[in-house]
Amino acid sequence: MTTPNSTPLSSTPLSMRSDIAIEGMTCAACANRIQRGITKLDGVEEVRVNFANGRATVVHRGAAEADMRAVVERLGYEAPVTADHDAAERRREAELRRRWIVALVLGVPVVALSMVPALMFDGWEWVVAVLATPIVFWSGWGFHRAAWMNLRHGATTMDTLVSMGTLSAWTWSTIVLVNSIGDDSAMGDMGSLSMMASSDGAHVYYETGAVIVALILIGKWLEIRAKRRSGDAIRALADLGVRTARLEDGTDVLVDQLAVGMRFVVRPGEKIATDGVVVDGRSAVDASMVTGEPVPVEVGPGDEVIGATVNANGSLVVEATRVGSDTALAQIIRLVDEAQGSRAEVQRLADRVAAVFVPTAIVIASITLLAWLAISGDANDAFTASVAVLIIACPCALGLATPLGIMVGTGRAAQLGVIIKGGEVLEDTRRIDTIVLDKTGTVTEGRMALVDVIAPDASADAADELLRLAGAVEARSEHPIAQSIATAAAGHGSLPGPVEGFTNRPGMGVLAEVDGTEVRVGRRALFDTVGAPVERAASSAERQGNTAVFVGRHGVAEGVLVVADTIKATSVEAIEALHDLGLTVTLLTGDNNRTARTVGAAVGVDTVISEVLPDAKAAEIVRLQAEGRRVAMVGDGINDAPALAQADLGIAVGTGTDVAIEASDLTIVSGDLRAAADAIALSRRTLSTIKGNLFWAFAYNTAAIPLAAFGVLNPMIAAAAMGMSSLFVVSNSLRLRRFDGYRRSTTSPAPSVTTREQELVA
Repeated sequence: MTTPNSTPLSSTPLSMRSDIAIEGMTCAACANRIQRGITKLDGVEEVRVNFANGRATVVHRGAAEADMRAVVERLGYEAPVTADHDAAERRREAELRRRWIVALVLGVPVVALSMVPALMFDGWEWVVAVLATPIVFWSGWGFHRAAWMNLRHGATTMDTLVSMGTLSAWTWSTIVLVNSIGDDSAMGDMGSLSMMASSDGAHVYYETGAVIVALILIGKWLEIRAKRRSGDAIRALADLGVRTARLEDGTDVLVDQLAVGMRFVVRPGEKIATDGVVVDGRSAVDASMVTGEPVPVEVGPGDEVIGATVNANGSLVVEATRVGSDTALAQIIRLVDEAQGSRAEVQRLADRVAAVFVPTAIVIASITLLAWLAISGDANDAFTASVAVLIIACPCALGLATPLGIMVGTGRAAQLGVIIKGGEVLEDTRRIDTIVLDKTGTVTEGRMALVDVIAPDASADAADELLRLAGAVEARSEHPIAQSIATAAAGHGSLPGPVEGFTNRPGMGVLAEVDGTEVRVGRRALFDTVGAPVERAASSAERQGNTAVFVGRHGVAEGVLVVADTIKATSVEAIEALHDLGLTVTLLTGDNNRTARTVGAAVGVDTVISEVLPDAKAAEIVRLQAEGRRVAMVGDGINDAPALAQADLGIAVGTGTDVAIEASDLTIVSGDLRAAADAIALSRRTLSTIKGNLFWAFAYNTAAIPLAAFGVLNPMIAAAAMGMSSLFVVSNSLRLRRFDGYRRSTTSPAPSVTTREQELVA
């Protein structure tokens, strides 16, 4: 798909953007190779190949998409003209799972027969050969294919070493097994092949190839599961839109058929079909999806409304001003898509080291073979030493180093109420120096609640009576603020009644008769008289960032009901913990400046940025990144999704929207902001563990390679050394299960995991 000037990737006039789906990439090296290939085409200005979402984004001036696809296919990958990437990823995930299950089912008896002497019977090697062959060739086919493709282009990766090691072990074992037939016949002894093999130093190593394939496959499967979920945020956002709209004449049409200037009706409780201007009616609109502001916005003729926001209580007639890809929701979708696609995939730590280790191991194995042939002339000894080098270098422990660390770390994180989406997230936490917090639903509760009742000229009992009268009237209203007042009033006893003559004055408030007394609840303009003490109380509440609702009888305002989005009890402690981790904390919100600064001062953040919309939130993240900062973003709303995707580390509050969760890298399922400190501390610990795993995995093998090359280690001892390396990796990873959480050093208890949170973890 090509679109003119549709992305900020390049500001060159007349530049075009092409998005090309790519299938068959197995690692970050594949993405780099494709990127270099497309860059060489005439007219190409900028290329981004994203391994995570399987797509190349190309900014160009006149280059043909067909030429770009030809480059991709010439490099050995697929670039279908029309592709469902999600479906392709699901197929790939299912295929890896099938191949791993086969490797596991067949591999267990292979290992048992090869390692447990009591299970060895005459001819057991043939059984092992039959079981191991489909593991090496069918289950491990992806490694062999990738190794061949990389070799065609003069590159080596972990796939190369996996392929060479497993094929060498299988080939050598098969040669030994076939040769043993002639040896056994010449000896005239039909005894155990294993006895004969031990006598002449030749062994079979089918279990080595089987174990390597099974371990690496599970790591690949875990990786692709994390990758596939990267597109869920876009699909979740798209599902928020309205499918149909009702025109003024009562005709229902598809939203795609709406054009600028058309008028449609929005009934109470319905979503607004597209961006527009109110031409008739008044209502309160819940626009928190875009603004993050928990207080519904009162709208009337001439006010703008945003598509997919919810009409709370009145009926509206709206004239469409933006449709299709021009709507605010579509722009949010585009921002999330671009932010996800622009982030370079963090190359796996094992692949980085393998870039040097793999070719070095291959060269050493080749030199070993040639040196033994030249010095001793014994092909058996030469091949044995060469295979020992490949086996000792083969990444069995490396297959465990990253995925096992991730599995244990993410499992422990889930117990602490944190979901870590992929191994690349762990590396992102290492350099984080700034954390940006959304306000509503993250630092605060995200819902309005009555926090005070002020009646300057009345006693406590009289103030309580005012609250109960207000609650009786507000119970008839669907407005969220009204419901918060009614709920609080009900907590002070039964509400008075009966309530008669209920009237809603849009944009002002409500009034009704309660026990024959006229009661008004709303804004200043609803009252005939507002005394100075009541006005001062209201102004004081508003200066603190709260909402002041007047209440009184017979047109006289007698008191103020103070409604606010309250700060979470754990927010102050959480921000202290983030400071202790060496992070600069910024509050970033779409709420008004007065409220934002009040909340920021109360919880102790370093910086407050307020009154920003979704695109501005993402832009603020970009600005901080341009200053050289590594930024983490914590949010819970749809309006936070672009910023979560743009940040170096996105942390979603799990009690928020699914869109925010899917756009993030980490999810705090409990809604407790203290878990953000847990998430960062545990991620850093997990990354440190993985690095330790990689070091020792290579250290064991690297130290043993010279011994194998000089013939000190035969392949069996090499396999044992490889097993020791794996044992260390396993035990080191399991230490993560003892991580108690950053905040466990405080006296505050850990938040419990509710049923909703358990569903998120699942």
